[in-house]
Amino acid sequence: MDTTLQDPLEGQLLDGRYHVQSRIAAGGMATVYRALDTRLDRVLALKVMHPSLATDAAFVDRFIREAKSVARLSHPNVVGVFDQGTDGTYVYLAMEYVAGCTLRDVLRERGALQPRAALDVLEPILAALGAAHRAGFVHRDMKPENVLIGDDGRVKVADFGLVRAVDTNTTASTGSVLGTVSYLAPEQMEHGTADARVDVYACGVVLFEMLTGGKPHTGGSAAQILYQHLHEDVQPPSAFVPGLAPQLDDLVALATARDPQQRPQDAVALLSRTRSARGELTDEQLDVVPPQAHEVPASDTERTDVLPRIGGAPLPGEAELNRTSRLDIPPADTVPPAEQTTRLRPVPAAAPPAGLIQRHKILTIVAAVLLVLGVGTGVWYVSAGQFTTVPAVLDMPQGKAVKTLRDEGLGVKVVRGFSSNVERGHVMKTDPGVGKRIRGTDTVTLTVSRGPEIVSVPDLSGTPVADAKRKLRDLGLVPGAVKRAIDADVARGSVIRTDPPAGSKRHPDTAVALTVSRGAPVDVPDVVGDDRADAEAALREQGLRVKFAEAPVFSEEDKGTVARQSPGTDTPLGAGDTVTLTLSKGPEMVTVPDVTGKSEADARKALGAAGFQVEVKKPWLFPQDEVDSQSVEGDEQAPKGSTITIKLKGAL
Repeated sequence: MDTTLQDPLEGQLLDGRYHVQSRIAAGGMATVYRALDTRLDRVLALKVMHPSLATDAAFVDRFIREAKSVARLSHPNVVGVFDQGTDGTYVYLAMEYVAGCTLRDVLRERGALQPRAALDVLEPILAALGAAHRAGFVHRDMKPENVLIGDDGRVKVADFGLVRAVDTNTTASTGSVLGTVSYLAPEQMEHGTADARVDVYACGVVLFEMLTGGKPHTGGSAAQILYQHLHEDVQPPSAFVPGLAPQLDDLVALATARDPQQRPQDAVALLSRTRSARGELTDEQLDVVPPQAHEVPASDTERTDVLPRIGGAPLPGEAELNRTSRLDIPPADTVPPAEQTTRLRPVPAAAPPAGLIQRHKILTIVAAVLLVLGVGTGVWYVSAGQFTTVPAVLDMPQGKAVKTLRDEGLGVKVVRGFSSNVERGHVMKTDPGVGKRIRGTDTVTLTVSRGPEIVSVPDLSGTPVADAKRKLRDLGLVPGAVKRAIDADVARGSVIRTDPPAGSKRHPDTAVALTVSRGAPVDVPDVVGDDRADAEAALREQGLRVKFAEAPVFSEEDKGTVARQSPGTDTPLGAGDTVTLTLSKGPEMVTVPDVTGKSEADARKALGAAGFQVEVKKPWLFPQDEVDSQSVEGDEQAPKGSTITIKLKGAL
């Protein structure tokens, strides 16, 4: 008998328009269905609020209000909202249908992603969140379940700005609550505040999970996870993935800083930092394979550029489909009843031959010997075999220490602490201590040095900018904004000074801005009035780059010569800087108005309006207020801005 409960909405026509086809997913607030818009003949996703929540008028009003707001957010990486309505007890939202899977499905299938694939997913997530943040929205529930990956490789973020979870009981032990708590920022838990930086924090956790295959904070209850969020920094991913680039550690640490003031202000800022970090990585660093990554069987069907396969692995979900398709089990109703009955009937046992009895005695003796050996092995294992000693990993680099412990079958937990004696990134302490007896499956806690608690900003003057950034990171400081300035004493591309200045005492992870030299100032020749070739040659001779404006302009200079240059000669420039030249179309010719017979004032006004300068000549005796003649006759052409001379009549 089929006891499966039919969903009451499946097969129904909602609001006279949406034909509900099948249920996709169910959550605490709503159920999502695949539906057909019969009016526009398109497939979409229908999110229907649970009827029990639809009785709360305030909840429904907020659902509708925020849905309308999000519908105005148009971005290629955001799941679009098409419509919102009510049909009886059903309050629904019609959204874009994305054929594919969620990032959670990918992580279940893959375990962990290579850095290139993780960044390929993270960047469109941040682009979507950045658009929302600049529009005044905060997602508040960013997690892999809300990241959709289409069959065509597109990444889209779902559930923008929708209602907060109704059940705010974070002490429950359900998997769904634990999952959500894993991505909440400390200030959400402690103060209930939520601005764009809570989404930044969640993205840092998601990046950690993509790189390592696990969440940074784990525990048997939501309370344990909450405590870790509030009191423990997220461990660097390289603690779990040997060989992972330090730039990725820095990116995770920046996004998951417990103090929201230390995080980027929104997803746009984090996206910028992500792209900068990616630009510093080599192909080898981008293609590191995490030990947690699963090998997925290859498939020749679909392909995606967002999630490249490890060894030709298929898209998320393909392996599951392939496994299902390989099973060749006929449905029960295709097996004849008689055959089914026969399969359930026991077969009578025949009397064993004499030879089998002799063989049985031999096997019994062998089994007894093996039992004795097994008991001995068990005693050895209980007394000593299950134990080992903590290897000597003090002062080892973190990655090497983690590998050493895991090679011994031990689990590893990494915490960080300050030390003035142990180099940053090296192990300063183990718990249990080195040489201590420990079960072979237990976990060793490594305390890794963050360097001194107070760091002195180094003197980087004269250091190439790439080397300067590396030195700052080695000390635990963060390379900050870079600005450039002319300096005759410092080579181009090297550091002039830092802010804070050299010798300043700062905490680790403080940003240090760099002023980088543009080289010594060069003499910028004045090339206005020169022809194009001569002007370009004169500037290039001084080590400057030359760019020509697209359109020439009218000027007093001859046609084809330089009308203006930018920057001008009064702006200090260094070798390699660019000067933009604008060529002349020659003077603009304008028709001269006829002002003979007009008063001096009217003549000045008419000529000035036409763009000319005016010079007046008056007779020595008895000048009259009437123009007798003009230097350029009326209706003739003259260069705009040139001077027209008018002569007034005399009385004699």
